[in-house]
Amino acid sequence: MIQSDDISMTPDDARDPWARIGYPIAKRCLDLGGAMLLLIALLPLLVLVAIWIKRDSPGPVLFRQKRTGQHGRPFTIYKFRSMVADADESVHRDYFIGLLKRGEQLGDATMFKVPSDSRVTRAGAFLRKTSVDELPQLFNVVLGEMSLVGPRPPIPYEVEQYEPWMRRRLDVPPGMSGLWQVSGRSRLSVEDMFRLDVEYVERRSLALDLKILLLTIPTVLRPGRAA
Repeated sequence: MIQSDDISMTPDDARDPWARIGYPIAKRCLDLGGAMLLLIALLPLLVLVAIWIKRDSPGPVLFRQKRTGQHGRPFTIYKFRSMVADADESVHRDYFIGLLKRGEQLGDATMFKVPSDSRVTRAGAFLRKTSVDELPQLFNVVLGEMSLVGPRPPIPYEVEQYEPWMRRRLDVPPGMSGLWQVSGRSRLSVEDMFRLDVEYVERRSLALDLKILLLTIPTVLRPGRAA
């Protein structure tokens, strides 16, 4: 079993009423309250970033993309646009399939993001490096399509490449942060990432969610974070 950095996890007993009812309610309250507070606190930053993106390159401020959510339900994810408008999606699809087949280590800056990508704008390069491009996903959290903590939301063509055991990661809502992000990404392979997501699904708890959120702060502040 893959060991995560400084994280203790409690098994989820499906027969426990708290695990079946209490935890989902508490998690939703944490998601809704946390996302709303962050949106209010970060509103000035969101406005400034929107202006910067609009001045930096032609195209919309927000990037919208179909993702696969809990139980395979599709939803539209929101991010600040970090690429030129109408960028060719096949570049990322081919890169992801190659990563999965090779099973190589992810590295700090290559988690499903094409390295040295010519489609990335000047503003987008900074937004990606600091993860500011992901802040609009807070709206997805408010809408209940995502959680603050959970597996990374996959693109439908990624799910098509999954082995059966990998689909376990779709049993819970996708998240803005997760177990693999705080578990030493540069030492992990693509398969390690999937196993950590499945491990989170099997051992999820409110205590684990809170610990991941706390560990996300220094992880985000370190350069090179990518999701």
